[in-house]
Amino acid sequence: MESNQQTSVIISTYNQPRWLELVLHSYSIQTIKGFEIIIADDGSDDRTKKVVDEFSLKTDISIIHVWHEDDGFQKTKILNKAILASNGHYLIFTDGDCIARKDFVATHKYLSKRKCALSGGYFKLTKSISDQISTEIISQQNCFDKDWLIVQGQPKSFKFNKLTKSKFKANLLNALTPTKATFDGMNVSCYKTDILEVNGFDERMKYGGEDREVGERMKNNGVVFLQVRYSTICLHLHHDRPYKNDKSESLNKDIRLETKKNKSTYTKFGIKK
Repeated sequence: MESNQQTSVIISTYNQPRWLELVLHSYSIQTIKGFEIIIADDGSDDRTKKVVDEFSLKTDISIIHVWHEDDGFQKTKILNKAILASNGHYLIFTDGDCIARKDFVATHKYLSKRKCALSGGYFKLTKSISDQISTEIISQQNCFDKDWLIVQGQPKSFKFNKLTKSKFKANLLNALTPTKATFDGMNVSCYKTDILEVNGFDERMKYGGEDREVGERMKNNGVVFLQVRYSTICLHLHHDRPYKNDKSESLNKDIRLETKKNKSTYTKFGIKK
């Protein structure tokens, strides 16, 4: 990737100020500088604004807080607003409950390619470990250490490979995994021009696959998705999903089927109306 191009990290959030505080701390200790953070805030109360304001006072990272009134799950709308507010040529999308390993931004930038999107994953922490995480633990990177996690009670599984520090192992597992490379909003990156060409996220969509659909339009438009789930590492903090419901998932499924059937490369319900 061209080193002179700025990167924007777009972090979606909704009323999880404690998680967001930890996540923002993980970006304050990245191995590279020169990126900005856009907070895509889907209507949080003042606690989130306080976290963002306090973080901006103690960092030299440029941070933009994009917010709209709470009107239910409107993540696609706030993400489109965040895209427009971003100054970067390259966009990394993630969530306000995903703690980034210190090489997260650098790895996304290093692996980026023109007309490609990078599809990452996450390692899910248990509730008890999520509750223990602190800025100090993040600074020491203990939460990305397999042995530390096992001592804290994280169940042993093959998924620990998602925390590998070996580039050789990561490349091998990326090539071998049966998981398809898709647009998963907690860990994905692309050139801004590629997502603007398909008119961003479809704002009709609610929770459940709303991020996948924009990726499907990007693929129809010639963007190649590359699997990097073992290279771009982040941890998912445990929480409930009260906004998950069958009606929303059914609506989203119908829109995605329409996108697939028509091989759509553009939505009328995106950034440009």
